[in-house]
Amino acid sequence: MTLNFNLLRWPPYAVQMLNWSITVASVLICLLILPTRFPGMTLLGVGPNWLLIWVVAWSVNRTVFEGMLAGLVLGWLQDGVSAAQPTHALSLILVGALTARLQKQRYIQEDFISIALIVFGMAVLAETVIAVQFSLQTLSSASSASRYDLGRIWLYHQQIALASAILSSLWAPTVYYPLNRWWEQIAASEQPPA
Repeated sequence: MTLNFNLLRWPPYAVQMLNWSITVASVLICLLILPTRFPGMTLLGVGPNWLLIWVVAWSVNRTVFEGMLAGLVLGWLQDGVSAAQPTHALSLILVGALTARLQKQRYIQEDFISIALIVFGMAVLAETVIAVQFSLQTLSSASSASRYDLGRIWLYHQQIALASAILSSLWAPTVYYPLNRWWEQIAASEQPPA
Protein backbone atom coordinates (compact mmCIF):
# COMPACT_ATOMS: atom_id res chain seq x y z
CA MET A 1 0.00 0.00 0.00
CA THR A 2 1.48 3.33 -1.07
CA LEU A 3 0.68 6.63 0.56
CA ASN A 4 -0.05 9.23 -2.10
CA PHE A 5 0.69 12.56 -0.47
CA ASN A 6 0.13 15.13 -3.20
CA LEU A 7 0.35 18.58 -1.64
CA LEU A 8 -0.70 20.23 -4.90
CA ARG A 9 -4.30 19.17 -4.22
CA TRP A 10 -4.32 20.79 -0.79
CA PRO A 11 -5.44 24.38 -0.23
CA PRO A 12 -2.50 26.71 0.44
CA TYR A 13 -3.55 27.48 4.03
CA ALA A 14 -3.69 23.75 4.85
CA VAL A 15 -0.21 23.18 3.40
CA GLN A 16 1.12 26.12 5.41
CA MET A 17 -0.50 24.86 8.63
CA LEU A 18 0.87 21.35 8.03
CA ASN A 19 4.32 22.76 7.32
CA TRP A 20 4.35 24.82 10.51
CA SER A 21 3.03 21.86 12.52
CA ILE A 22 5.77 19.55 11.28
CA THR A 23 8.45 22.21 11.77
CA VAL A 24 7.35 22.96 15.35
CA ALA A 25 6.96 19.24 16.13
CA SER A 26 10.51 18.58 14.90
CA VAL A 27 11.84 21.35 17.18
CA LEU A 28 9.94 19.93 20.15
CA ILE A 29 11.25 16.42 19.46
CA CYS A 30 14.83 17.75 19.29
CA LEU A 31 14.27 19.73 22.49
CA LEU A 32 12.84 16.72 24.34
CA ILE A 33 15.60 14.30 23.33
CA LEU A 34 18.38 16.82 24.03
CA PRO A 35 18.81 15.88 27.72
CA THR A 36 18.33 12.14 27.20
CA ARG A 37 21.29 9.83 27.06
CA PHE A 38 20.38 6.72 25.12
CA PRO A 39 22.75 3.75 25.46
CA GLY A 40 25.45 3.95 22.82
CA MET A 41 24.69 7.59 21.98
CA THR A 42 27.12 9.24 24.37
CA LEU A 43 30.81 9.91 24.32
CA LEU A 44 32.43 11.00 27.60
CA GLY A 45 28.94 11.63 28.96
CA VAL A 46 28.11 14.05 26.14
CA GLY A 47 25.26 13.47 23.70
CA PRO A 48 24.46 14.97 20.31
CA ASN A 49 23.41 18.61 20.24
CA TRP A 50 20.04 18.08 18.55
CA LEU A 51 19.06 21.76 18.54
CA LEU A 52 22.32 22.72 16.84
CA ILE A 53 21.69 20.06 14.20
CA TRP A 54 18.19 21.50 13.67
CA VAL A 55 19.54 25.06 13.32
CA VAL A 56 22.05 23.88 10.70
CA ALA A 57 19.34 21.94 8.81
CA TRP A 58 17.11 25.03 8.84
CA SER A 59 19.78 27.60 8.00
CA VAL A 60 21.48 25.78 5.13
CA ASN A 61 18.77 26.89 2.66
CA ARG A 62 17.66 30.10 4.31
CA THR A 63 18.81 33.71 4.69
CA VAL A 64 21.21 34.85 7.38
CA PHE A 65 18.37 36.60 9.22
CA GLU A 66 16.22 33.45 9.23
CA GLY A 67 19.16 31.41 10.50
CA MET A 68 19.84 33.90 13.27
CA LEU A 69 16.16 34.01 14.24
CA ALA A 70 16.00 30.21 14.43
CA GLY A 71 19.17 30.22 16.55
CA LEU A 72 17.70 32.82 18.89
CA VAL A 73 14.41 30.96 19.39
CA LEU A 74 16.03 27.55 19.85
CA GLY A 75 18.68 29.06 22.11
CA TRP A 76 15.98 30.54 24.34
CA LEU A 77 14.18 27.19 24.37
CA GLN A 78 17.39 25.44 25.40
CA ASP A 79 18.00 28.06 28.09
CA GLY A 80 14.48 27.38 29.34
CA VAL A 81 15.12 23.67 29.89
CA SER A 82 18.69 24.06 31.18
CA ALA A 83 20.72 26.71 32.93
CA ALA A 84 20.15 30.16 31.47
CA GLN A 85 23.70 31.22 32.30
CA PRO A 86 25.63 30.94 30.06
CA THR A 87 23.08 31.44 27.33
CA HIS A 88 22.84 29.02 24.44
CA ALA A 89 21.13 31.66 22.30
CA LEU A 90 24.39 33.41 21.48
CA SER A 91 26.07 30.28 20.14
CA LEU A 92 23.02 29.14 18.14
CA ILE A 93 22.56 32.63 16.62
CA LEU A 94 26.16 32.46 15.45
CA VAL A 95 25.63 28.93 14.10
CA GLY A 96 22.51 29.98 12.17
CA ALA A 97 24.18 33.05 10.68
CA LEU A 98 27.39 31.29 9.65
CA THR A 99 25.59 28.27 8.19
CA ALA A 100 23.35 30.49 6.07
CA ARG A 101 26.36 32.53 5.02
CA LEU A 102 28.29 29.41 3.99
CA GLN A 103 25.45 28.28 1.77
CA LYS A 104 24.99 31.71 0.18
CA GLN A 105 28.68 31.82 -0.70
CA ARG A 106 28.36 28.33 -2.26
CA TYR A 107 31.42 27.02 -0.44
CA ILE A 108 29.55 23.78 0.11
CA GLN A 109 27.42 21.38 -1.81
CA GLU A 110 24.32 20.12 -0.07
CA ASP A 111 24.77 16.46 0.82
CA PHE A 112 25.25 14.32 3.89
CA ILE A 113 29.02 14.71 4.04
CA SER A 114 28.99 18.50 3.82
CA ILE A 115 26.14 18.76 6.35
CA ALA A 116 28.07 16.50 8.73
CA LEU A 117 31.19 18.66 8.29
CA ILE A 118 29.21 21.85 8.88
CA VAL A 119 27.63 20.38 12.02
CA PHE A 120 31.07 19.27 13.24
CA GLY A 121 32.55 22.74 12.84
CA MET A 122 29.50 24.51 14.24
CA ALA A 123 29.41 22.22 17.30
CA VAL A 124 33.02 23.10 18.09
CA LEU A 125 32.21 26.79 17.60
CA ALA A 126 29.08 26.61 19.80
CA GLU A 127 30.93 24.86 22.62
CA THR A 128 33.73 27.43 22.37
CA VAL A 129 31.22 30.27 22.75
CA ILE A 130 29.83 28.55 25.86
CA ALA A 131 33.36 28.09 27.26
CA VAL A 132 34.15 31.77 26.66
CA GLN A 133 31.00 32.74 28.56
CA PHE A 134 31.98 30.45 31.45
CA SER A 135 35.46 32.00 31.43
CA LEU A 136 34.07 35.53 31.56
CA GLN A 137 31.83 34.58 34.48
CA THR A 138 34.80 33.06 36.29
CA LEU A 139 36.96 36.13 35.72
CA SER A 140 34.21 38.44 36.92
CA SER A 141 33.93 36.52 40.20
CA ALA A 142 37.46 37.71 41.14
CA SER A 143 38.10 34.78 43.43
CA SER A 144 41.55 33.42 44.15
CA ALA A 145 40.65 30.08 42.56
CA SER A 146 39.67 31.66 39.23
CA ARG A 147 42.91 30.64 37.48
CA TYR A 148 42.36 27.04 38.53
CA ASP A 149 38.75 27.26 37.37
CA LEU A 150 39.81 28.74 34.00
CA GLY A 151 42.19 25.84 33.43
CA ARG A 152 39.43 23.35 34.21
CA ILE A 153 36.96 25.15 31.93
CA TRP A 154 39.29 24.94 28.94
CA LEU A 155 40.35 21.39 29.69
CA TYR A 156 36.72 20.26 29.80
CA HIS A 157 35.94 22.41 26.77
CA GLN A 158 38.30 20.34 24.63
CA GLN A 159 36.65 17.09 25.66
CA ILE A 160 33.08 18.39 25.43
CA ALA A 161 33.60 20.18 22.11
CA LEU A 162 35.18 17.16 20.44
CA ALA A 163 32.63 14.68 21.80
CA SER A 164 29.70 16.94 20.90
CA ALA A 165 31.09 17.61 17.42
CA ILE A 166 31.66 13.93 16.66
CA LEU A 167 28.26 12.78 17.89
CA SER A 168 26.33 15.69 16.41
CA SER A 169 27.93 15.26 12.99
CA LEU A 170 27.25 11.51 13.00
CA TRP A 171 23.57 12.02 13.90
CA ALA A 172 23.04 15.09 11.68
CA PRO A 173 21.52 13.13 8.75
CA THR A 174 18.73 11.77 10.97
CA VAL A 175 17.43 15.31 11.44
CA TYR A 176 18.58 16.91 8.21
CA TYR A 177 17.37 14.38 5.65
CA PRO A 178 13.66 14.12 6.59
CA LEU A 179 13.33 17.85 7.26
CA ASN A 180 15.11 18.81 4.06
CA ARG A 181 12.94 16.43 2.03
CA TRP A 182 9.81 17.88 3.63
CA TRP A 183 10.86 21.48 3.02
CA GLU A 184 11.70 20.64 -0.61
CA GLN A 185 8.18 19.20 -1.05
CA ILE A 186 6.68 22.33 0.47
CA ALA A 187 8.74 24.56 -1.83
CA ALA A 188 7.70 22.48 -4.85
CA SER A 189 4.03 22.71 -3.88
CA GLU A 190 4.29 26.50 -3.67
CA GLN A 191 5.65 26.81 -7.21
CA PRO A 192 3.07 27.85 -9.78
CA PRO A 193 2.15 25.06 -12.22
CA ALA A 194 4.08 25.15 -15.46
